[in-house]
Amino acid sequence: MRRPLVAALLAWCAAAPAAADQTIAAADVHVARMGRTAADAGGTVRFGYPGVTFVLAVDGTRLAVDAAGSANSLVDVIVDGKPAATLRLSPHMQRYDVFTHAAPGVHRVELVHRSETWLGVVSIARFTADGRFLAAPALPRRRMLVLGDSVTCGADMERGAGDKDTPDWWNPRLSYGMLAARARALDAQVQLVCYGGRGLVRSWNGRTDELQLPAFYDLAIADAAHPVAWRQADYDPDLVVVAIGTNDFNPGIPDRKSYVDAYTAFLRRVLRDHPHARIALTEGALLDGDKKAALIGYLKEVRARVADDRVHLLAPAAHQPGDAVNGHPTTAQHAAMAAEILPQLRRIAAW
Repeated sequence: MRRPLVAALLAWCAAAPAAADQTIAAADVHVARMGRTAADAGGTVRFGYPGVTFVLAVDGTRLAVDAAGSANSLVDVIVDGKPAATLRLSPHMQRYDVFTHAAPGVHRVELVHRSETWLGVVSIARFTADGRFLAAPALPRRRMLVLGDSVTCGADMERGAGDKDTPDWWNPRLSYGMLAARARALDAQVQLVCYGGRGLVRSWNGRTDELQLPAFYDLAIADAAHPVAWRQADYDPDLVVVAIGTNDFNPGIPDRKSYVDAYTAFLRRVLRDHPHARIALTEGALLDGDKKAALIGYLKEVRARVADDRVHLLAPAAHQPGDAVNGHPTTAQHAAMAAEILPQLRRIAAW
């Protein structure tokens, strides 16, 4: 007697439409964002700096993202704490699978920009899931800001002998700044504000007509053709690390007075912009010999001129010369750099 009823129920279930996908804009409150970004009125979020991170929690088995960038734009996907994929973006807005056929339940997802601004500016328009978007995961309460050049950007870290230099070599997620921020001792969110080849007053090749740190410090997107301004009040860091100077000193040791004057003016601006922050200055790990000694001397004079207890000078960094393939620090050397500065940052910030 029950068979007709069971058959009818099965037929109804088969005919019933599947639950509709849910779509939210990238700027939606269900998505936490770490790093400098710019959102438009439609909810699309643009960014260029490496390490920019989107974090969301999804109760479902499938998630996709609509994004665009350049042929060199890469975005790492982290699902439930584990690297899952790297998205290679197209200049045209396309839909990319973040995960499919996942086990039912809640999944924490991170999208991390792997490339630098000069490799391409990325746009993320929306996320689509077959389930529910939960409240945005909370970012760490503590905040770091790391200002620097290609080393801070995580350039050319992951390489092998004979490899040709490609955007795949960048990995800011394992750079010294992001490693230190994620360490249990600090547990901080972090902005990487950095640009390969640039310095405080001049680029690696001596050019002074490009965006240098005092200029791109004030930008959300450091694209010289289409710059987007950044409001310093939108991110109040507890700790600022300034790792600049390698490219300034590449063509030779710059004039002491003009360099110290420029650094002093910039540092005073950072102190005014972030009145609660402590500032850590470092000469970085690439310079060696006379150039390293000269930059350390300049930093000591800058600190003396500013005469603010919030400014600290990190101990001279161990030289990390890269390897036979490339002169940038390797992934292992970045880990050593993070381990070297971590106790100093913890002491400076009193964390």
